Parts: sequence; C-alpha cells; structure tokens
Amino acid sequence: MILSVALIILAVFGAPLFTIIAASAMLGYQKEGIDLMAISIEVLGIAGMPMLSAIPLFTFAGYLLSESNAPQRLVRLTSAMLGWMPGGLAMVALAACAFFTAFTGASGVTIIALGAILYPALKQDGYPDDFNLGLVTTSGSLGLLFAPSLPLILYGVVAEISIDELFRAGVLPGLLMLVLLSGYSFWINRHNRKPVSAFSWQEVGAALWAAKWELPLPVVVLGGIYSGYFAVSEAAAVTALYVLVVEVIILREIRYRDLPGVMRESMLLVGGILIILGVSLASTNYMIDAGVPQQLLGYITEYVSSQASFLFLLFIFLLILGAILDIFSATVLVVPLILPIAAQYGVNDFHLGIVFLAAMQLGYLTPPVGLNLFIASYRFEKPIMKVYSATFPFLIILTISVLMIMYWPGLSLWLLSG
Repeated sequence: MILSVALIILAVFGAPLFTIIAASAMLGYQKEGIDLMAISIEVLGIAGMPMLSAIPLFTFAGYLLSESNAPQRLVRLTSAMLGWMPGGLAMVALAACAFFTAFTGASGVTIIALGAILYPALKQDGYPDDFNLGLVTTSGSLGLLFAPSLPLILYGVVAEISIDELFRAGVLPGLLMLVLLSGYSFWINRHNRKPVSAFSWQEVGAALWAAKWELPLPVVVLGGIYSGYFAVSEAAAVTALYVLVVEVIILREIRYRDLPGVMRESMLLVGGILIILGVSLASTNYMIDAGVPQQLLGYITEYVSSQASFLFLLFIFLLILGAILDIFSATVLVVPLILPIAAQYGVNDFHLGIVFLAAMQLGYLTPPVGLNLFIASYRFEKPIMKVYSATFPFLIILTISVLMIMYWPGLSLWLLSG
C-alpha cells in the first residue's frame, strides 16, 4: 500500500510514465510470486507484432512532411479549392489540419507546423482573434480518425483487430466532426464572411501542380490498403520511401545533413510509444491474471444495466483520462481492460475503437491540462486562460459530435466490409 501511494506521488510530480507502469507491474508480479523475467519477455514480445513496423515508418514520413514545405503547399491547395466560399479560410484551416494530422499522427506537430501559416492568415482576413485561436488549436487533433493516423494503428495493434477495417470505421465519424465544425465556423462568421479570393481555375491548377508530389500519398496509402494490394506495414514502408525520395532527393527541401536530426526526432516519439507499450503489456497481463477486468465488470454490471448507460459512463471516464494522459499511453493502458467489459454490453470492437479515439481526442482540448491548450499557448504566446475560453465553443461542438458517434454505431460500421 505504501509503495502504491509512493508511485502515485511520483507520477504527480512528473516521473516518466513508463517507469511508473513498470514499477507497478514489478510490484504486482512480486506480490504474486512471479519471476520478474516475465516483464522482459513481455517487452520482447512486442517485436513479434505484425503491424508494429507501421508505427515508425508512418511517423518518419509524417516528420519529413512537417519539416518540408508540404504544409504551405497543402494550405495553398485547400485555399484555392475552398477559399472562394464565404468563410472559406476557416474551412481551409479545418481541412488542411485534418489531412496533416492524419499523416503526422501528432496534433501538436500540426499546431506548430500549420499554425504559423493559418493563424496570421485568419487574423488578416478579419476573423475574430478568439475564433482564430480556438479554430487552430482545435483543428490540430481533427485528423486522428483518418488513415493512416498513428493512434488508429496503435489501437488496432493493442486491441488485436483489423487495422484496415479500423481505417474504414473512422472515415464517416471523422467527416462528421469536420462538417459540424465547418458549419459552426460558417455560422459564427456569417456577418464577416468574405471569400479569401475569387475562384480561379488557373490558381487551382497551379496549386495542384505545386502539390503534385504530395497528392499521390492518400491514393498510395488508402488505395493500396483497401484494394488489398498492400498490407498496412507495406503501405507504411512505401509511404516512408516515397516521402524520403520526394522531399530529400527530388524537391531537396530537406538537406542530407538535416536528415539524421529528423530521424532522431521522429524515433524519439516512436521510442516513447514502444517503451510504454512494452511495460504496459506486462502490467496489463498481470491485471488480467489477477482478474481485474472481471472485478471491474462485476462492479459495473451491478450498477449499469444498459449499453447506453455504459457508453455514457465510458465517455465521462475517457474525457477525464484524455485530460491527464496522452492518447498513446491511454490506449495501451486502458483498451485491454475495457474491451471485455464493452463486449458484455454488446459494443462492437470497431465502434468501441472509434468512440475511444474520438473521446480521447477531446482530451487534447479539455482543461486544465489538455496538451493542445498548452502547445497553442506557447506557440501563439497567449495566456492559457485565453486559450481555454477560445477553445470552449469548439469543445462543445466536438463533444456533441462524439456523443453522436457513440450512440449512432452505424456511422462507424457502415463502411466495414463484413
């Protein structure tokens, strides 16, 4: 008991999460008289996961894109295609950020990479400052439900379900979030909604030509996976190689001498995910052996009688969890525990995955410790309380969308092949 309290205190004071998880697993194994070598075996076991190679490959490709001029080309293209609409620049920001986050897998990278372009552009176009700040901060996490988002892949690995099908399940819920936020953006700026520019086929053509090397990426990734030509790991390898050749050799926007730095930064993220994944598997297996999921199920079924009630309680739990844990840590820690409980209430595995990730996405924006809130405060040099108030309307819209996704399972399951 004393050691458990000590671990909680260490976590509160900022000890690395993987050390807390590993220590708790060691305490549990020791308590049960299990050889601690079992933890090492679990850590080594992640090397045998067939989809694991997709994580570092997609992450590397995303970091290469963020370090190149791809964000500027993406903004230009979306502006040329949507900027003629009233309130079009807000929709440009939403679409560009969603696409970029899907490939980088990290919403903070999107805020840093695209925020410098979009925030001053929105201000110059006459949008209110609070709206601009809230829009750019919120948009950073919009692409997490679109392939080949890293959280989607990690969830598929942890839950041991088809990543291809999970990609399909995220399409319509992700579009719902985009549509609702676009509608809100249009409505809030209805009295000041001048187009960014007049529509021009010439500008569309020029923007398409400028982005000609990035445009094949969704076709390669999604077309290859859904056609059955590529497995997810193969699509990740092709994507990483393609982006490397384009950005380093053809366009030469990343110098050879900068390449090791990009690799190091991307693999730091991957290394953190894999360490947490390894020790979490050890911790999860101990909890399964100790019957924790069964105890939780027994407790929950005593008070919760319907699927609707279970989903609502899960939503509240994930909202709190997302505000204190990053999405990667929460996925590997919590998903193995909630899967058997959700199954007892008849919740489809793929629907649960989309609900989980959509709710965790809200955690990036949930005060007081939502990660995107602090990144935006630092990036745009705004007081954190101002960021809180600016993002609050967007948080409400996203909350409504998550509740719709939660209680409308067909939205997640309609595109599934089965």
